[in-house]
Amino acid sequence: MTGRAMEGLPLDGFDYEAILGQCCEMPVGYVTLPVGIAGPLVLDGMSYYLPMATTEGCLVASTNRGCKAISMSGGAESVVHQDAMTRAPVVSLPSIRRAADLKFFVEDPANFDTLAAVFNRSSRFGRLQGIHCSLAGRNVYLRFSCRTGDAMGMNMVSKGVQNVLEYLWGDFPDMHVISISGNYCSDKKSAAVNWIEGRGKSVVCGATIKEEVVEKVLKTTVSALIELNTAKNLVGSAVAGSLGGFNAHASNIVSAIFIATGQDPAQNVESSQCLTLFERDGKDLYVSVSMPCIEVGTVGGGTQLAAQAACLELLGVKGAGLETPGSNSRRLASIIAGAVLAGELSLMSALASGQLVKSHMKYNRSSRDIAKAAV
Repeated sequence: MTGRAMEGLPLDGFDYEAILGQCCEMPVGYVTLPVGIAGPLVLDGMSYYLPMATTEGCLVASTNRGCKAISMSGGAESVVHQDAMTRAPVVSLPSIRRAADLKFFVEDPANFDTLAAVFNRSSRFGRLQGIHCSLAGRNVYLRFSCRTGDAMGMNMVSKGVQNVLEYLWGDFPDMHVISISGNYCSDKKSAAVNWIEGRGKSVVCGATIKEEVVEKVLKTTVSALIELNTAKNLVGSAVAGSLGGFNAHASNIVSAIFIATGQDPAQNVESSQCLTLFERDGKDLYVSVSMPCIEVGTVGGGTQLAAQAACLELLGVKGAGLETPGSNSRRLASIIAGAVLAGELSLMSALASGQLVKSHMKYNRSSRDIAKAAV
C-alpha cells in the first residue's frame, strides 16, 4: 500500500489476539525495545528489581548506582497520600446564573451521597471521592475524583461521569454537554491543577544517604549535592518557568518503567512532575522526591500483554491486589517514585562530580559511531 519497504519491522512471533479490540488497531508488526534491570532497590523494607525499557545508554547503569547508594544506607521509605483519578467534563448553561446554580448543586455536601451512588453504578471498583467545579462564563468544568482499584481508571471514571451527567439533566434540562473531557482533568498534559491537587497516585519517597556512601559510591560530597540541587532543580527550574519540573530527569525513569510495565506512555507527561529536595541530615544527606500525579494501573490496557505482565510479575504487582483493591497499583506508584529517587541521586552526583559526559561517552555512544567519526 505504501510502496516502502518494512523489512526491519518484525511481524511474526507476536500474540495479536491479545491486542485486538483493546490495545491497537490495524497492527502491522511490533517494535522491540531492550529491557534492563536495575537494583535491588530497598524500599519500605522490601527489595525490588526494576525493569526499564529504554534505548538510552547509561540510564539503567545510573539508576542502578542510585539503588546501590540507597540500599547501602538502609533503604528508602514511601507514602501514597492520595489516590484518585480525575475526569472533567465541560457543560454550558443558558446564563452565568444557571451555571452557578449547577456548581452550587454539585458541590453541595447534601447532594454528594446521591451523586456518588449514581457514579458508582458504573463499576465494582470505581468510587467517587469528590467533585470540584470551575466557572468560565456560562461554561462549567466539573472535575470528578474517583478511586479506581488497580486499574489506571480513565474508562472507569468516564463511565461514572456519563452516569452523573445523565442524572443531572433531571434538574438541569437546559444543560448542554460540550465534551466528556474539558481539559480540567487534566490528562496527558502538564497542568497546574495536577501539580497542586494531584491526579492518580500522589507519592512522597525519601531516604537518608550516609556521608561515606555519598563519597565512595557517588563520588561527590553532601555539600556539593545540596548546592547543585538548589542551583539546578530549584532556582534553575524557576528561571525556566517550569511547571512541575523541579527535578533532574524524573521523566527518564518514569518512561522506562511505564513502557516496561504496559502503562500509557503519554501519561508520562503529568506522571513525571516531581519536586526533588536535597537536605543535610547531620553529616549525611536526606533526599526526597514528591510526585503528586503518578498515573498507573496493574490491570487493563497494556499490562495484560505477556512481556509487560512479566515485568509486573518481577515487581510483585501483577494483576489486582488480592487483599485490598488498589494495593498493587499503589505499590507500583511507590516503586516508580523510589526508582526516580535513585535516578535523581545518581545523575545529580554525576553532575556534581563532573562525570556526566564521561559516563555517556562510555555507555551512550556506539563504538561504531565513534569509528565513523574518527574516519
